[in-house]
Amino acid sequence: MIQIAPSMLAADFLNLQKDVDIVNSHADLFHLDIMDGVFVPNISYGFPVVEAIAGAAHKPLDVHLMIVNPEKYIDRFARIGVSMLSFHLNATDKPAQALLHIRETGMKAGLVINPDMPVETLFPYLQLCDHIILMSVFAGFGGQRFIEETYDRIRTLKAEIDRQGLTVEIEVDGGVSPANVE
Repeated sequence: MIQIAPSMLAADFLNLQKDVDIVNSHADLFHLDIMDGVFVPNISYGFPVVEAIAGAAHKPLDVHLMIVNPEKYIDRFARIGVSMLSFHLNATDKPAQALLHIRETGMKAGLVINPDMPVETLFPYLQLCDHIILMSVFAGFGGQRFIEETYDRIRTLKAEIDRQGLTVEIEVDGGVSPANVE
């Protein structure tokens, strides 16, 4: 199933309600990129903005953490009402425990990798994931061009998901446009 999850980083923060209404009317999920300035060099927004969006959202919130020690914030995102929470595999030394904790809160758990990390690094964790985000650009910067090798990475990941008999969804993040969305 294909779903559209616009990144709220592209929103007009002087008129956030307008863009929340657009996603509510025309998309499937809200994608919220949380950056801490440490794991990636940019900083996005924090809990007040996530809470504001959650208060007006009629669609599920899909939060992508680009932060160190994501396990510290799992419970708080659950209390806000986030539906899906993902973090970068290399952002914590305890990914399995973090995935289990996310699931224990009732959220869907996901892992993320950048284009320079082998897709095979995800394989041991697939049974703990509800979704995987394959970055098709490098995390932390908007406006990058889609990396074509992502197609092969999707095929490899999908084959392993099928081989393990799982129903893990695959998300593609970055550089997606009408030209490559299929």
